[in-house]
Amino acid sequence: MGEERIGIGLLGIGVIGGGVARNLQDREETYAQQTGLRLRLLRVLERDRWKAEGAGVDPTIVSDDPAAVLGDKTIGIIIELLGGEHPAYDLIKEALLSGRYVVTANKEVMAKHGPELLALAHERGVDILFEASVASGTPVIAPLRRDLLSNEITSIRAIINGTTNYILTRMSKEGMEFEEALRQAQELGYAEPDPTNDVEGFDSTYKLAILASLAFHTSVHPDQIHREGITSLSGRDFRYAAELGYAIKLLALARKDKDGVEARVHPALVPRGELLANVDGVVNAIQVEGDLVGRVLFQGPGAGPQPTSSAIIANVIDAAQSIAAARAGRGPDRLALRPSLSLPVKPVTELGTRYYLRLEVADRPGVLAQIARSFGDHQVSIASVIQKETDEASQTAELVVMTHLAREDDMQRTMAEVAELQVVSRIGTFLRVEN
Repeated sequence: MGEERIGIGLLGIGVIGGGVARNLQDREETYAQQTGLRLRLLRVLERDRWKAEGAGVDPTIVSDDPAAVLGDKTIGIIIELLGGEHPAYDLIKEALLSGRYVVTANKEVMAKHGPELLALAHERGVDILFEASVASGTPVIAPLRRDLLSNEITSIRAIINGTTNYILTRMSKEGMEFEEALRQAQELGYAEPDPTNDVEGFDSTYKLAILASLAFHTSVHPDQIHREGITSLSGRDFRYAAELGYAIKLLALARKDKDGVEARVHPALVPRGELLANVDGVVNAIQVEGDLVGRVLFQGPGAGPQPTSSAIIANVIDAAQSIAAARAGRGPDRLALRPSLSLPVKPVTELGTRYYLRLEVADRPGVLAQIARSFGDHQVSIASVIQKETDEASQTAELVVMTHLAREDDMQRTMAEVAELQVVSRIGTFLRVEN
């Protein structure tokens, strides 16, 4: 039986796109021998032609006109690597409407429009594959779409931003302050010159929206996810957390119960004995819990051209195999899943957990009694209070308060009242505890 020839169009040839183009061209013969599929890069959309030249792409197939790619009827797979919401979303939709398979690494588009695009792909008898949109080369999307489909997934707990995990690791291991750790991450190329998307939790929020929507068979939009970044953390929080037996991680958390979905991204205290507490550096880890499989952990590189290229090309091969199967009259070999439930996303005020609060207070008798009264008035039970550093010049002391299980709305009211007390100079850090 002869080889199946599959034409590919590439939208965007930056760092990731260049790696994908090089691998497709350099390994064309290898892929053909392994799969019986000849994957041929036919068209590239790119305004900066020097990028294409740097990737070794024939300049005659490069254009700055999307119609040159999407209008080529010999192309069966579109790879979208433009980034951002627009025009990426519009071009992906156009590709699906024309009956093409789409492979994308675009977390923002999939977080905001994933259910719509999956439904459109199903309607047109194709698929949109997006393994590289979450955790780069660490496979988690495919298992959620196929291998774990027999399970009712009830929870996701994840570290899915390598930049912030690197920063938090340096703050923990080397006692750095946030700005110093961020600067080091930028010097090493882990953080962008403008790190907002990472350090304020937007990147993790997009990825959690994708994971929660897939795992729970519903639609979770990024705007529905409670989000906090890591910029307010201090080196002393890591010292105190370690003394209490915890690590601090930026967690992406989603849980499903009969009342709906809970979804949030924020830094949290994680017990040192837990697997996620020991995931350091730029590594990502996603812990999924299902009723049949129990807990499974996916761990691996969360960024970088090579791991991302690996995930993208694996998706391309997957799509090509589906195209070949359809040509042979066998039909697609995977389910183009659509959201089947409409579950509400619960506000963070309904959360119940334990809390860590660092306060700067007047160093004199009676202060603790006033603070404890505010906690008690809002039904928040104090588990422990530890006095840390004292500043004799300003006559202030630092207190670390750990609570028992409490409701988020009660804790927020408590903090608002405590902040107004004359004996409280400043509320430092507020963290949730995740067991």
